[in-house]
Formats: sequence, structure tokens, C-alpha cells
Amino acid sequence: MAHKKAGGAVTKNRDTGGKRLGVKIYGGQKAQPGNIIIRQRGTKFFPGIGVKIGRDHTIFAIAEGIVKFRQKIGKKFVEVV
Repeated sequence: MAHKKAGGAVTKNRDTGGKRLGVKIYGGQKAQPGNIIIRQRGTKFFPGIGVKIGRDHTIFAIAEGIVKFRQKIGKKFVEVV
């Protein structure tokens, strides 16, 4: 008789790659229209002046200017001025 059970496929042994989220253009840096400023899951940052938010919550510039981060009533806003 065998003294070991048959080794099956290992479950929960997967490691997915990183999703490359985060800030791509920092405060004080230049942004062109269409440049991605932040990739995020959910609205950690909210759009302000000169930026829009995509359906995957990506914040991108719609105007040329300098990126600024600010807080208002506990919310973090990103704008291009």
C-alpha cells in the first residue's frame, strides 16, 4: 500500500502581475492634453479644473499646464492650471 496520497494540482498558487497604478505626473510637472496623471481603482483622487475622469477612474489632462494637487473638505483633487 502507498503511504502518501497522490499529489494533485496546487491550488491558490497564483501570483498576478502588478497593475501599474498610481501617480504618473506629479505636482509641479507639465501636462499635455490627453496625458494620464493618475491610474487608480475607485476615486481616491477627484478631478478638478483642466482634468477629466475615465470610466476606469483614470484621471487625465484635457488642458496644457502644471499639475496641482489640493485637498478640500477631506477630498483630494487634481487639477491642471
